[in-house]
Amino acid sequence: MILLESHNVIIQTTLTDKAVKPSSLDVLFVDFDGVRFHLSTPEKKTVAQLSMNIRCWDELAAYGALDVLRREYGTLIKAQTEPEYNISLDIDLEQLPADEASREALIKSISLLKRNALAAPFESAFRQQKELEASGSSLGDLMQIHYRDEEAIYVRASPDRVTVIFSTIFREETDRIFGKVFVQEFVDARRQPSIQNAPQVLYTNRDPPLEIRDVPGLRDSEDIGYVTFVLFPRHFAKPDVSYNTISHIQLFRDYLHYHIKCSKAYMHSRMRHRVAEFQKILNRAKTEVATTTERKTVT
Repeated sequence: MILLESHNVIIQTTLTDKAVKPSSLDVLFVDFDGVRFHLSTPEKKTVAQLSMNIRCWDELAAYGALDVLRREYGTLIKAQTEPEYNISLDIDLEQLPADEASREALIKSISLLKRNALAAPFESAFRQQKELEASGSSLGDLMQIHYRDEEAIYVRASPDRVTVIFSTIFREETDRIFGKVFVQEFVDARRQPSIQNAPQVLYTNRDPPLEIRDVPGLRDSEDIGYVTFVLFPRHFAKPDVSYNTISHIQLFRDYLHYHIKCSKAYMHSRMRHRVAEFQKILNRAKTEVATTTERKTVT
């Protein structure tokens, strides 16, 4: 299966090109989950401005997104955000590091703007888990991130784990069947000795998990499914492990639906190929009509 990248390739390639040869720029583009970006040079061609609009910004800000972004980008964050956007960065192309490796690392970090904003509730939950484990308390706060229409991510810390729940809509019956098969593969794969340390995965259709059953306004229909990941301290104990866990789990919904679409496309291509083969067989099976010729007798 293909793993989706956490960074935005358009941001990375554009800034890499403009760092070599600055020029005027005005690009609008959209990432996964309807996140809008605007990369432009409003004042001069050597200073690029990157703005992002994400529909769940207010929730992310409440969970510490600004603190995470200030930690990652520092003085690059503009005090005055571009209208209709939630966060803006100013990148002075002339002040980028001269060393190629350092320059690429900085550009890669900027291209992770969406990932870093969405990391805030997960980092908060990881901190809460350690506090709850030390104090012996029961449960942390339930954090809700409504990052798509009718879909959300729910994160809650416990003394011994962090539970992450995705609600996702399957618009078609076939999508629901494919989705169940894919999630079952996650469950079955964990039985293998080599990956028994992977997070536990649970799937329910229509009925929400116990952790969010009391949340008001949950959708009650057959086209909604809930995928639960149970993260234990070993999945976020070290900084690098925690970073990778956050990067991968953020993209689970997009990963799932991407592979559902790829599977449907593959099956459609196989069916078209099979129909074409059957058509060839039918064409070969057609009987030839004998042509009648007039016979003349010798007189």
